[in-house]
Amino acid sequence: MAKQTNVSADEIATKGDYEASIVAGLLIGLLALPILSTARPDLYGKMSVVVPLFFLIASPAGIFIASKLSRKIPIVWQLAKFVLIGGLNTLVDIGILAALMALFQKTSGIDPDSVIAKVGIVTISFFVVYKAVSFLIANISSFFWNKYWTFSGNSSKSGRQFVQFLTVSIIGFLINIFFSSYIFNSVHPVIGMNPSQWGLVCGAFGSIAGLAWNFVGYKFIVFKR
Repeated sequence: MAKQTNVSADEIATKGDYEASIVAGLLIGLLALPILSTARPDLYGKMSVVVPLFFLIASPAGIFIASKLSRKIPIVWQLAKFVLIGGLNTLVDIGILAALMALFQKTSGIDPDSVIAKVGIVTISFFVVYKAVSFLIANISSFFWNKYWTFSGNSSKSGRQFVQFLTVSIIGFLINIFFSSYIFNSVHPVIGMNPSQWGLVCGAFGSIAGLAWNFVGYKFIVFKR
């Protein structure tokens, strides 16, 4: 992951930035595949090569465009990196969620909506467990990408940042799990979706809610300058 350096307005995007965007794009493309396999299995065979290739090209292209636009609107540069990494970590979250649902459904016959336990009004299903695992992995990825690339100008010590990061992330974790689980357990799947497909939609809502909170927390608390 590239560390942002002080450069002139005409050279905002460094070689390291392009390398980081290529890596992020490749990961986005690969992580999109299990989602495509779950959501549209009929298209998976045709698009399994095109999707990674598209993001591999689109990510550095987006960074190039953001670099040019940031000459007039400086905030575009950091925003572009945040959106790219936010997209990556959302796909880490949902991609791992899709992989876990598919793995346990195929190997053990466990559906995502199978109930493990009920605690008061809270229903704990296998989906909740899968979502918790996928979110935690995505959260670790988010910390390193944001610390060393998106908000790399921050010089705070890692120990203090980690405590702040953990606090913000726990709140984001609860927001993410609450939104995704509440919708999954309370709203009937739409347009004929099966539990796995509906789980991805609910997971996306949870990821968006958690991502919004994390951006505010990371920018103004964890990585503030």
